[in-house]
Amino acid sequence: MILVTGGTGLVGSHLLYRLVDQGKKVKALYRTQNSLKKVLEIFGYYSENPQTLFDRILWVEGDIVDLVTLEGVFDGVDQVYHSAAFISFDPKHYRSLVKTNVEGTANIVNLCVKHKVKKLCYVSSIAAIGSAAKDGITTEDNDWSDLNVSVYGLTKHQAELEVWRGTQEGLPAVIVNPGVVIGPGFWRTGSGTFFTYAAKGKKTYIPGGTGFVSVNDVVSGMISLMESTVEKERFILVSENWSYQQLFQKIAPKLGVEPPSKKVPFWVLEIFWRWDWLRSKLSGKRRRLAKAMAKSLYHQQHYSSEKIKNAINFKFEDLDRAISFCCEKFKNRR
Repeated sequence: MILVTGGTGLVGSHLLYRLVDQGKKVKALYRTQNSLKKVLEIFGYYSENPQTLFDRILWVEGDIVDLVTLEGVFDGVDQVYHSAAFISFDPKHYRSLVKTNVEGTANIVNLCVKHKVKKLCYVSSIAAIGSAAKDGITTEDNDWSDLNVSVYGLTKHQAELEVWRGTQEGLPAVIVNPGVVIGPGFWRTGSGTFFTYAAKGKKTYIPGGTGFVSVNDVVSGMISLMESTVEKERFILVSENWSYQQLFQKIAPKLGVEPPSKKVPFWVLEIFWRWDWLRSKLSGKRRRLAKAMAKSLYHQQHYSSEKIKNAINFKFEDLDRAISFCCEKFKNRR
Protein backbone atom coordinates (compact mmCIF):
# COMPACT_ATOMS: atom_id res chain seq x y z
CA MET A 1 0.00 0.00 0.00
CA ILE A 2 1.24 3.49 -0.92
CA LEU A 3 0.47 6.52 1.25
CA VAL A 4 0.32 9.99 -0.35
CA THR A 5 0.18 13.18 1.68
CA GLY A 6 -0.76 16.43 -0.02
CA GLY A 7 -2.86 14.48 -2.50
CA THR A 8 -5.25 17.39 -3.07
CA GLY A 9 -2.47 19.70 -4.32
CA LEU A 10 -1.01 20.12 -7.79
CA VAL A 11 1.79 17.56 -7.48
CA GLY A 12 -0.19 15.24 -5.20
CA SER A 13 -3.27 15.02 -7.42
CA HIS A 14 -1.19 14.25 -10.50
CA LEU A 15 0.81 11.69 -8.53
CA LEU A 16 -2.41 10.00 -7.39
CA TYR A 17 -3.68 9.82 -10.96
CA ARG A 18 -0.46 8.21 -12.18
CA LEU A 19 -0.37 5.68 -9.35
CA VAL A 20 -3.97 4.49 -9.63
CA ASP A 21 -3.71 4.47 -13.44
CA GLN A 22 -0.83 2.03 -12.97
CA GLY A 23 -3.02 -0.16 -10.78
CA LYS A 24 -1.28 0.66 -7.49
CA LYS A 25 -3.07 0.41 -4.15
CA VAL A 26 -3.15 3.93 -2.77
CA LYS A 27 -4.17 5.62 0.44
CA ALA A 28 -4.35 9.43 0.58
CA LEU A 29 -4.87 12.06 3.25
CA TYR A 30 -7.35 14.90 2.78
CA ARG A 31 -8.42 17.75 5.04
CA THR A 32 -11.78 18.85 3.61
CA GLN A 33 -14.42 17.28 1.38
CA ASN A 34 -14.32 20.34 -0.87
CA SER A 35 -10.64 19.75 -1.69
CA LEU A 36 -11.51 16.36 -3.20
CA LYS A 37 -13.47 18.04 -5.99
CA LYS A 38 -10.24 19.47 -7.39
CA VAL A 39 -8.64 16.01 -7.53
CA LEU A 40 -11.59 14.67 -9.52
CA GLU A 41 -11.29 17.64 -11.88
CA ILE A 42 -7.60 16.92 -12.43
CA PHE A 43 -8.35 13.26 -13.16
CA GLY A 44 -10.85 14.45 -15.77
CA TYR A 45 -8.06 16.17 -17.68
CA TYR A 46 -6.50 12.79 -18.44
CA SER A 47 -9.26 10.19 -18.27
CA GLU A 48 -12.74 9.67 -19.70
CA ASN A 49 -13.69 7.82 -16.51
CA PRO A 50 -12.20 9.95 -13.71
CA GLN A 51 -14.68 8.78 -11.07
CA THR A 52 -13.67 5.14 -11.56
CA LEU A 53 -10.02 5.97 -10.90
CA PHE A 54 -10.88 8.33 -8.05
CA ASP A 55 -12.87 5.60 -6.29
CA ARG A 56 -9.84 3.31 -6.24
CA ILE A 57 -8.18 5.61 -3.69
CA LEU A 58 -8.67 4.96 0.01
CA TRP A 59 -9.26 8.48 1.29
CA VAL A 60 -8.52 9.20 4.95
CA GLU A 61 -9.47 12.49 6.57
CA GLY A 62 -6.54 13.79 8.55
CA ASP A 63 -3.66 16.21 8.95
CA ILE A 64 0.08 15.59 9.08
CA VAL A 65 0.31 17.63 12.29
CA ASP A 66 -2.22 15.33 14.00
CA LEU A 67 -0.32 12.30 15.31
CA VAL A 68 -3.47 10.58 16.54
CA THR A 69 -4.88 10.43 13.00
CA LEU A 70 -1.56 9.51 11.40
CA GLU A 71 -0.94 6.48 13.61
CA GLY A 72 -3.85 4.59 12.08
CA VAL A 73 -3.11 5.78 8.55
CA PHE A 74 0.24 3.96 8.46
CA ASP A 75 -1.28 0.51 8.92
CA GLY A 76 -0.25 -1.64 5.94
CA VAL A 77 1.77 1.15 4.29
CA ASP A 78 5.13 0.26 2.74
CA GLN A 79 5.84 3.36 0.62
CA VAL A 80 5.19 7.04 1.40
CA TYR A 81 5.13 10.06 -0.92
CA HIS A 82 5.14 13.14 1.30
CA SER A 83 4.09 16.18 -0.74
CA ALA A 84 1.92 18.00 1.83
CA ALA A 85 3.15 21.51 2.63
CA PHE A 86 2.06 24.99 3.59
CA ILE A 87 3.20 27.49 0.97
CA SER A 88 3.61 31.12 1.96
CA PHE A 89 6.38 33.69 1.58
CA ASP A 90 4.91 36.02 4.20
CA PRO A 91 7.19 36.21 7.28
CA LYS A 92 4.19 36.52 9.60
CA HIS A 93 3.22 32.97 8.62
CA TYR A 94 6.53 31.56 9.86
CA ARG A 95 5.04 29.69 12.83
CA SER A 96 2.40 28.06 10.61
CA LEU A 97 5.10 27.14 8.11
CA VAL A 98 7.17 25.50 10.84
CA LYS A 99 4.13 23.66 12.19
CA THR A 100 3.23 22.09 8.84
CA ASN A 101 6.47 21.89 6.91
CA VAL A 102 8.90 21.02 9.71
CA GLU A 103 6.87 19.43 12.50
CA GLY A 104 4.53 17.73 10.03
CA THR A 105 7.48 16.23 8.16
CA ALA A 106 9.02 15.10 11.46
CA ASN A 107 5.77 13.26 12.22
CA ILE A 108 5.82 11.52 8.84
CA VAL A 109 9.47 10.54 9.25
CA ASN A 110 8.96 9.24 12.78
CA LEU A 111 6.03 7.07 11.73
CA CYS A 112 7.91 5.79 8.68
CA VAL A 113 10.71 4.68 10.99
CA LYS A 114 8.30 3.20 13.53
CA HIS A 115 6.33 1.23 10.92
CA LYS A 116 9.46 0.21 8.99
CA VAL A 117 8.29 1.78 5.74
CA LYS A 118 10.35 0.53 2.82
CA LYS A 119 10.94 3.95 1.27
CA LEU A 120 9.98 7.64 1.60
CA CYS A 121 9.98 10.28 -1.13
CA TYR A 122 9.88 13.84 0.18
CA VAL A 123 8.86 16.69 -2.12
CA SER A 124 10.99 19.69 -1.20
CA SER A 125 11.71 22.72 -3.41
CA ILE A 126 14.50 24.58 -5.15
CA ALA A 127 13.78 27.18 -2.45
CA ALA A 128 15.65 24.81 -0.10
CA ILE A 129 18.75 24.69 -2.34
CA GLY A 130 21.60 27.02 -1.54
CA SER A 131 22.27 29.82 -4.00
CA ALA A 132 25.08 29.51 -6.51
CA ALA A 133 27.80 32.09 -6.92
CA LYS A 134 26.77 35.06 -9.06
CA ASP A 135 25.97 33.88 -12.60
CA GLY A 136 26.83 30.32 -11.56
CA ILE A 137 24.92 27.05 -11.82
CA THR A 138 23.00 25.81 -8.79
CA THR A 139 23.42 22.12 -7.94
CA GLU A 140 22.48 19.80 -5.08
CA ASP A 141 25.94 20.40 -3.59
CA ASN A 142 25.60 24.15 -3.10
CA ASP A 143 26.28 25.39 0.42
CA TRP A 144 23.20 26.44 2.36
CA SER A 145 22.89 29.95 3.81
CA ASP A 146 19.98 31.48 5.73
CA LEU A 147 20.74 34.93 4.29
CA ASN A 148 18.07 36.39 1.97
CA VAL A 149 16.06 33.16 2.08
CA SER A 150 12.26 33.16 2.11
CA VAL A 151 10.54 31.78 5.18
CA TYR A 152 9.12 29.06 2.94
CA GLY A 153 12.58 28.05 1.73
CA LEU A 154 13.90 28.09 5.28
CA THR A 155 11.23 25.69 6.56
CA LYS A 156 11.60 23.37 3.56
CA HIS A 157 15.33 23.20 4.31
CA GLN A 158 14.56 22.39 7.95
CA ALA A 159 12.11 19.72 6.78
CA GLU A 160 14.85 18.14 4.67
CA LEU A 161 16.97 17.88 7.82
CA GLU A 162 14.18 15.82 9.37
CA VAL A 163 14.32 13.45 6.39
CA TRP A 164 18.10 13.14 6.68
CA ARG A 165 17.62 12.34 10.37
CA GLY A 166 15.26 9.57 9.35
CA THR A 167 17.87 8.08 7.01
CA GLN A 168 20.29 7.93 9.95
CA GLU A 169 17.65 5.91 11.80
CA GLY A 170 17.43 3.38 9.00
CA LEU A 171 14.73 4.90 6.76
CA PRO A 172 15.43 4.60 3.00
CA ALA A 173 14.51 7.99 1.53
CA VAL A 174 14.97 10.33 -1.42
CA ILE A 175 14.27 14.03 -1.77
CA VAL A 176 13.21 15.89 -4.91
CA ASN A 177 13.65 19.64 -5.30
CA PRO A 178 11.35 20.77 -8.13
CA GLY A 179 11.51 24.19 -9.70
CA VAL A 180 8.32 26.14 -10.33
CA VAL A 181 5.90 23.35 -11.23
CA ILE A 182 3.87 23.93 -14.39
CA GLY A 183 0.58 22.05 -14.42
CA PRO A 184 -3.17 22.57 -14.93
CA GLY A 185 -6.03 23.05 -12.52
CA PHE A 186 -4.82 25.38 -9.78
CA TRP A 187 -5.17 28.72 -11.51
CA ARG A 188 -5.23 30.94 -8.41
CA THR A 189 -2.10 29.60 -6.75
CA GLY A 190 1.48 28.75 -7.69
CA SER A 191 2.32 28.62 -11.38
CA GLY A 192 -1.38 28.87 -12.23
CA THR A 193 -1.23 32.58 -11.47
CA PHE A 194 1.08 33.07 -14.47
CA PHE A 195 -1.69 31.82 -16.77
CA THR A 196 -4.32 33.94 -15.04
CA TYR A 197 -2.11 37.04 -15.23
CA ALA A 198 -1.18 36.52 -18.88
CA ALA A 199 -4.80 35.95 -19.88
CA LYS A 200 -5.69 39.43 -18.65
CA GLY A 201 -3.37 40.95 -21.25
CA LYS A 202 -1.16 42.62 -18.66
CA LYS A 203 1.65 44.82 -19.99
CA THR A 204 4.34 44.39 -17.32
CA TYR A 205 6.44 41.44 -16.20
CA ILE A 206 8.72 40.94 -13.21
CA PRO A 207 12.49 40.80 -13.75
CA GLY A 208 14.65 37.81 -12.99
CA GLY A 209 13.92 34.17 -13.62
CA THR A 210 14.14 30.69 -12.18
CA GLY A 211 13.87 27.00 -12.99
CA PHE A 212 10.65 25.49 -14.33
CA VAL A 213 9.44 21.91 -14.66
CA SER A 214 6.22 20.19 -15.71
CA VAL A 215 4.13 18.45 -13.08
CA ASN A 216 4.34 15.26 -15.16
CA ASP A 217 8.13 15.33 -14.92
CA VAL A 218 7.97 15.82 -11.16
CA VAL A 219 5.67 12.81 -10.81
CA SER A 220 7.75 10.69 -13.20
CA GLY A 221 10.92 11.57 -11.31
CA MET A 222 9.37 10.69 -7.95
CA ILE A 223 8.03 7.33 -9.08
CA SER A 224 11.24 6.41 -10.91
CA LEU A 225 13.34 7.19 -7.85
CA MET A 226 11.02 5.20 -5.57
CA GLU A 227 11.24 2.19 -7.88
CA SER A 228 15.03 2.44 -8.08
CA THR A 229 17.65 1.39 -5.57
CA VAL A 230 18.69 5.02 -5.05
CA GLU A 231 18.41 6.33 -1.49
CA LYS A 232 19.88 9.01 0.79
CA GLU A 233 20.07 11.43 -2.16
CA ARG A 234 18.35 14.65 -3.24
CA PHE A 235 17.63 15.66 -6.82
CA ILE A 236 16.87 18.98 -8.49
CA LEU A 237 14.01 18.71 -10.98
CA VAL A 238 14.28 21.58 -13.47
CA SER A 239 13.84 21.16 -17.20
CA GLU A 240 14.23 24.81 -18.29
CA ASN A 241 15.90 27.88 -16.82
CA TRP A 242 13.81 30.78 -18.11
CA SER A 243 13.31 34.41 -17.29
CA TYR A 244 9.78 35.37 -16.34
CA GLN A 245 9.62 37.30 -19.60
CA GLN A 246 10.40 34.11 -21.53
CA LEU A 247 7.68 32.25 -19.64
CA PHE A 248 5.06 34.85 -20.51
CA GLN A 249 6.22 34.79 -24.12
CA LYS A 250 5.42 31.07 -24.13
CA ILE A 251 2.03 31.39 -22.41
CA ALA A 252 0.45 34.55 -23.83
CA PRO A 253 0.28 33.62 -27.56
CA LYS A 254 -1.34 30.29 -26.68
CA LEU A 255 -4.04 32.23 -24.82
CA GLY A 256 -4.56 34.61 -27.74
CA VAL A 257 -3.08 37.71 -26.08
CA GLU A 258 0.06 39.79 -26.42
CA PRO A 259 2.81 38.94 -23.90
CA PRO A 260 3.86 41.56 -21.35
CA SER A 261 6.57 43.78 -22.78
CA LYS A 262 7.55 46.20 -19.99
CA LYS A 263 9.89 45.05 -17.23
CA VAL A 264 9.12 46.28 -13.72
CA PRO A 265 12.14 48.38 -12.65
CA PHE A 266 14.10 47.28 -9.59
CA TRP A 267 13.42 50.55 -7.80
CA VAL A 268 9.69 49.87 -8.05
CA LEU A 269 10.23 46.51 -6.34
CA GLU A 270 12.21 48.21 -3.58
CA ILE A 271 9.43 50.70 -2.96
CA PHE A 272 6.67 48.11 -3.23
CA TRP A 273 8.01 45.60 -0.69
CA ARG A 274 8.48 48.39 1.84
CA TRP A 275 4.97 49.75 1.20
CA ASP A 276 3.63 46.20 1.34
CA TRP A 277 5.29 45.64 4.73
CA LEU A 278 3.69 48.81 6.11
CA ARG A 279 0.29 47.94 4.63
CA SER A 280 0.43 44.50 6.21
CA LYS A 281 1.41 45.94 9.59
CA LEU A 282 -1.45 48.44 9.59
CA SER A 283 -4.17 46.26 8.07
CA GLY A 284 -3.15 42.77 9.17
CA LYS A 285 -3.50 41.55 5.58
CA ARG A 286 -1.06 39.08 4.07
CA ARG A 287 2.11 40.23 2.39
CA ARG A 288 2.16 40.26 -1.41
CA LEU A 289 5.92 40.73 -1.76
CA ALA A 290 8.31 40.03 1.11
CA LYS A 291 11.83 41.48 1.10
CA ALA A 292 13.52 38.13 0.39
CA MET A 293 11.23 37.54 -2.59
CA ALA A 294 11.92 41.01 -3.97
CA LYS A 295 15.68 40.44 -3.74
CA SER A 296 15.36 37.10 -5.54
CA LEU A 297 13.88 38.91 -8.56
CA TYR A 298 17.08 40.87 -9.13
CA HIS A 299 18.71 38.05 -11.05
CA GLN A 300 18.00 34.75 -12.73
CA GLN A 301 18.99 31.57 -10.95
CA HIS A 302 20.16 28.66 -13.09
CA TYR A 303 19.66 25.09 -11.88
CA SER A 304 21.26 21.86 -13.06
CA SER A 305 19.35 18.56 -13.24
CA GLU A 306 22.33 16.55 -14.42
CA LYS A 307 22.33 14.46 -11.25
CA ILE A 308 18.95 12.80 -11.83
CA LYS A 309 19.66 12.44 -15.55
CA ASN A 310 22.79 10.47 -14.73
CA ALA A 311 21.44 8.56 -11.73
CA ILE A 312 18.41 6.97 -13.40
CA ASN A 313 18.76 8.03 -17.05
CA PHE A 314 15.88 10.46 -16.58
CA LYS A 315 14.59 12.46 -19.55
CA PHE A 316 12.46 15.60 -19.24
CA GLU A 317 9.47 16.22 -21.47
CA ASP A 318 9.10 19.24 -23.74
CA LEU A 319 8.00 22.05 -21.42
CA ASP A 320 6.46 23.97 -24.32
CA ARG A 321 4.07 21.07 -24.85
CA ALA A 322 3.17 21.05 -21.16
CA ILE A 323 2.42 24.78 -21.33
CA SER A 324 0.22 24.25 -24.39
CA PHE A 325 -1.74 21.60 -22.48
CA CYS A 326 -2.21 23.98 -19.54
CA CYS A 327 -3.38 26.78 -21.84
CA GLU A 328 -5.90 24.45 -23.46
CA LYS A 329 -7.36 23.48 -20.08
CA PHE A 330 -7.33 27.09 -18.91
CA LYS A 331 -9.30 28.24 -21.98
CA ASN A 332 -11.78 25.37 -21.59
CA ARG A 333 -12.41 26.39 -17.99
CA ARG A 334 -13.11 29.99 -18.99
